[in-house]
Amino acid sequence: MSQSVEKFQNSQWKKLEKLNFSKNAILDILHDGSVLDIGCGDGLLMEYLKKRGLECAGVDISSQAISICAGRGLDCRQADITERLPFNNSSFDNVLLIDVLEHIFQPGEVLKEAYRVSRKFVFISVPNFVSLPARFQVFLGRVPENNTARDGHVYWMTWRVILDLLTETGFKVVETQPNTFWEDVPIVCVVTTFLKRKWPSLFAPHQYVVAINDPSFVYPAKKLKEWVADDHYKELLVITGQRLQ
Repeated sequence: MSQSVEKFQNSQWKKLEKLNFSKNAILDILHDGSVLDIGCGDGLLMEYLKKRGLECAGVDISSQAISICAGRGLDCRQADITERLPFNNSSFDNVLLIDVLEHIFQPGEVLKEAYRVSRKFVFISVPNFVSLPARFQVFLGRVPENNTARDGHVYWMTWRVILDLLTETGFKVVETQPNTFWEDVPIVCVVTTFLKRKWPSLFAPHQYVVAINDPSFVYPAKKLKEWVADDHYKELLVITGQRLQ
């Protein structure tokens, strides 16, 4: 299985990545600490973080991706991320799983392993497969843009699915910050803001969620950037959204 997965993933790196919503969100809030990027791909995000002075390492099943990372001077190694990672417990301040879990048959197990090697935070992004645009594309008889064959998605993520995964792996969601359509359009934004709060699976293609592993912990009223700087708990930031090319 891993050989066929590697072959498919190697085919994905004929063209280099560009910054998208998920990566820009991470760059907006992550400014210190060591980083492990699981499913690092061609290392674009790591390259930006390294320029900030962060100590970064990456793993990916694709030998082609790792070769590109090496050419960028990044510390990356080839590994099957569905198995035990070659790192000790609590090796990194921050662990990234950016647009990765939807490619895994057992994302919960990968999530647990990411948590094992993290000291503080695990950051995740996944596409919302049932957002309004995706449903409209299905209504028209089309495969949703975020699930075409070239994407290699095997586990459909929705808002409910990611929340269930968090619960099953022992996390407690303590804050959500959804985005929606046309937030910068006067008057219209009032309507879409209400809709995203009422039905996030439809009208919130991007979701930020903070979760912790201690159900007894009382979440303080902090801004997200301040929260990420907190040293006391391992938290989980989840970013869900329509995949942006």
